[in-house]
Amino acid sequence: MPPPIRSLAARQTRAPRPFDADRGREALDCFDPGGEGLRDLIAGTAGCSPYLAGLIAREAEWLGPALDDPEGAVDGVLAGIEALDLGELDAGLRQAKRRVALIAALADLSGAWPLEEVTGALTRLADTALHRAATLLVGQRIARGRMPGLGEEDVADAGGLAIFAMGKMGAFELNYSSDIDLICLFDESRISREDYPETRAGFVAVVRKLAQTMSDVTAEGYVFRTDLRLRPDASVTPVAMAMAGAETYYESVGRTWERAAWIKARSAAGAVAAGERFQDTLTPFVWRRHLDFAAIQDAHDMRLRIRDHKGLGGPLSLPGHDMKLGRGGIREIEFFAQTRQLIAGGRDRSLRVRGTVPALDRLAAAGWIPADVAGALTGHYRFHREIEHRLQMIADTQTQELPETAEGWDRLAAFCGQERAALEAALKDRLEAVHATTEEFFAPNGGDGAAPRPAFGTEIVARWPSYPALRSPRAGEIFRRVEPEILARLEQAARPEEALAAFDAFLAGLPAGVQLFSLFEANPNLIALLAEICATAPALARYLSSNARVLDAVIAGHFFAPWPGAAALTEELARTLALVPDYEARLDRARAWMKEWHFRTGVHQVRGLIPATEAGAQYADLAEAVIAALWPVVGAEFARRHGPAPGRGAMVLGMGSLGAGRLNAASDLDLIVIYDAAGQEASEGRRPLPARTYFARLTQSLVTALSAPMAEGRLYEVDMRLRPSGRQGPVATSLAGFESYQRGEAWTWEHLALTRARGIAGDPGLCAEVEEIRRAVLIEKAKGASLREDVAAMRARLREAKPPQGRWDAKFGPGRLMEVELAAQTVALLAGAPVRDVPGQIAVGRTDPGSARKGQGGTGQGGAEQGGMAQGLAAADRAALSRADDLFWSLQSAARLLTGGALHPEELGTGGCRFVLRSTGLDSTEALGLAMEEAGAAASAAFDRLLESPP
Repeated sequence: MPPPIRSLAARQTRAPRPFDADRGREALDCFDPGGEGLRDLIAGTAGCSPYLAGLIAREAEWLGPALDDPEGAVDGVLAGIEALDLGELDAGLRQAKRRVALIAALADLSGAWPLEEVTGALTRLADTALHRAATLLVGQRIARGRMPGLGEEDVADAGGLAIFAMGKMGAFELNYSSDIDLICLFDESRISREDYPETRAGFVAVVRKLAQTMSDVTAEGYVFRTDLRLRPDASVTPVAMAMAGAETYYESVGRTWERAAWIKARSAAGAVAAGERFQDTLTPFVWRRHLDFAAIQDAHDMRLRIRDHKGLGGPLSLPGHDMKLGRGGIREIEFFAQTRQLIAGGRDRSLRVRGTVPALDRLAAAGWIPADVAGALTGHYRFHREIEHRLQMIADTQTQELPETAEGWDRLAAFCGQERAALEAALKDRLEAVHATTEEFFAPNGGDGAAPRPAFGTEIVARWPSYPALRSPRAGEIFRRVEPEILARLEQAARPEEALAAFDAFLAGLPAGVQLFSLFEANPNLIALLAEICATAPALARYLSSNARVLDAVIAGHFFAPWPGAAALTEELARTLALVPDYEARLDRARAWMKEWHFRTGVHQVRGLIPATEAGAQYADLAEAVIAALWPVVGAEFARRHGPAPGRGAMVLGMGSLGAGRLNAASDLDLIVIYDAAGQEASEGRRPLPARTYFARLTQSLVTALSAPMAEGRLYEVDMRLRPSGRQGPVATSLAGFESYQRGEAWTWEHLALTRARGIAGDPGLCAEVEEIRRAVLIEKAKGASLREDVAAMRARLREAKPPQGRWDAKFGPGRLMEVELAAQTVALLAGAPVRDVPGQIAVGRTDPGSARKGQGGTGQGGAEQGGMAQGLAAADRAALSRADDLFWSLQSAARLLTGGALHPEELGTGGCRFVLRSTGLDSTEALGLAMEEAGAAASAAFDRLLESPP
């Protein structure tokens, strides 16, 4: 049901005061709308604007019905344009412009239409006029045989000529006397090589005639002043270009201002669909995948150049002030929004909107700017645009300059329905408020970079200009502005020299610096974070050198949000990969995505936001998500060459720490791939493979996808030695072979490993069947008479082969992490319990009734009463193993995060030692050493008792 028609009078909330009362009365003599409100509107409008007074007189007959239904009047005008023939075009378009300009002005001045309705009506007029003119002009040339290769059927979309509305027209924001900025490109794929030269010349002629049709001032007026200079390399290129040539230009030499221009661009007339396809190809140019803070400096430089060129610098003075380009003007609000869009729109698709007000709303919703800032700038923008419209309505001039005379100010105040003093005060307050907000964004430090340098590390600082990241003049310029803040933060560390040395290593490893230094300049909190990392975890700082883009995630809005969990992470990565069409690009995108989340967990752990146990679970969730999301991608790529997987396909079984749901920052992944060809001997595809070969190569493809070094590095190292027969066995195992091997050939150590196995990816039914086999094998092997003897022998071999690497080794040695985990697996296997995690496995050994189920932690059902556990752990032994697990896991997790290898407290520095002690809950390294000795001894003794034969 269409909305009810509402007259302008029914919606009127205001009217201008007539500056020239006589002119207002003359207008009422020409057109008396009846009703006091509309009479005030006509008199006030004509009394302030000679231009609108003339339109009222000229269009009086049309105006009466138009006031009864303003929206319908605009629709009628646009429908009339679509019916024009070539001979009527010039006069018809100019009449349409007069009428839309008049009704839009009255709807604006009366308060009946909001800003968007006013600018939208003007923009729709421009769209319709351009489309009709373009199709008529192209049709004329086709009819004359001047565009070979095109026929009558091509007229409807102007033969493939796409007219892009740029700037305000693209965003439906045309101001009252706006010119229109256009880029005209034609789809060269529709033209043969032989016809190309003449047809291209035809498009050039059409665009020139189109601009003339729009711009020429005749006795009937003009339509829109038209500017074609935003096209690629306008000084040397024709007014109509092939799309392929334009695409090449933007990919090779496109600049930041052109990226900003294409944010608002819209395929508005002619071959609209072809234009939209072209814009899709420009997406990587406009919307950079990584946060692009260098755009801030580009935009700031552009602002300064505009100010210098127009002479608009200096303090605010209202007389003659430019509401668009001057201090606190419209352009500052637009730059503020567009620059933030450029920075983050590549990652956040919600920011890809054309309008300024919608952009501010989206930026606030996504957390890029505070909601109150978005609200304030929106209010200022609407006010500024309203003043801009009043200035232009007076004489239909493309001006944004405030009056310089008292008479001019009195006229403007009357046009706004305000007193002059109140208007001037409001203008001054709003302009200053906009300038303060936007200047803080573009030049947060005032741009002087003159803070004093700390008096330490002068030799280190002196060599920085020689580093690769600082060799370009632009990088050096930006770094000099942030360097004082960086040094000040490092000086606040407990050991400044250590922090500086870590930062020096970070800086030396950076391949480039413009983007990162721009990021620091726009987000000083990142400097504080980096200084903390340098003071605490130098290895993490070195990691940042080659993975600096992970800092994007810190400011992307969700860095400190609650951990989403494996399922949500899998869905997110799957959505991310689905947007990337190329297989290798998907693998690279997965690496970039994983590193951001991996870095997040490391930062949270360093800052004490999560304990080591939670960090371990998060690293495991992340690895599971990567495998689960990549597995179907790898499978689809493999199937493209060799056909779909035979039978039920395959599943990925996570072993070791991954299966147990606990990884550290440097963990590799233990995996087994199990398949069920269901009797199908080979795949069916372009290059079919026998089933066994198919799954072996598919497994190798997965390993490559995870571990191959690419532009974004590698995901994980993969270890498949836990598969049946280890290195000697096939890399993929059939379901029947897996079951047969586990029940008949596997060694005790392989059954111990099975206690931690967990399905990660693949066919759900196959995963469930593997889990059934796992549980059945555990229950069966729990009855093995030699289990304890096998574990004891295995423990002895491990002690001999892997002695502790120093006093601080958390993993190897009596009662340390490897032995604790082995003891926990032994408890689970003795009980035949399916629980996988170390704390849960230790708890399975409780001797009180029902305790095995309490210890499952949700990881599986069943327990001691299912298997052959003849004797549970005593409470003291459970406590000893649990204490050792907590201590050594926390220590191991911290060590891997800080150094990536063995822990040597004397080499950690003050910050690192403080982190280790905080992680383990101890006060000093001496206390830590003593706790390690005591916990190791107690856990080793508990393991001894576990391996004693039950009475």
